[in-house]
Amino acid sequence: MRALHEQLAPEGFHFLLFEGTWDENLSAIRREAEGTDLPAGRVRADYLVAVACGVPVGRVSIRYELNAFLHHEGGHVGYAVGPEFRGRGYATEMLRQSLERLAAAGVSKALVIHNDGNSASCAVIRACGGVFEDVRRGGDGLLKHRYWIDTDPFSTR
Repeated sequence: MRALHEQLAPEGFHFLLFEGTWDENLSAIRREAEGTDLPAGRVRADYLVAVACGVPVGRVSIRYELNAFLHHEGGHVGYAVGPEFRGRGYATEMLRQSLERLAAAGVSKALVIHNDGNSASCAVIRACGGVFEDVRRGGDGLLKHRYWIDTDPFSTR
């Protein structure tokens, strides 16, 4: 997990979300999944690791509600795939399964955002039905392309 974190951190995606030991990370992730004792600015969220053939290939964050920051530049779903695993369909499958979880939780439309110039993420979002809304400048100075996806087609009801 740390190796994937080190690969993705320079791209601005922190695979490990919290400082501290592995047990402290798991405890924080558990609290976020339950939506209990959340620090200010955090929402109920799942953090899932994508594994292929026993190897972690990526991580996805699924946020079940949007605060002001998430509505502007974070979205309902954030994902990253390790560089050596890109182009194999993992990101599309991670987003698809995230949309299933959001649909099951009653979220009818999901906001998914990618940074300007990330054509691979744009393709993933569009493959899952993303409808472009607009581009906004994020707090990090980067342009954020915002898409909405209807989760109903992903419902497993």
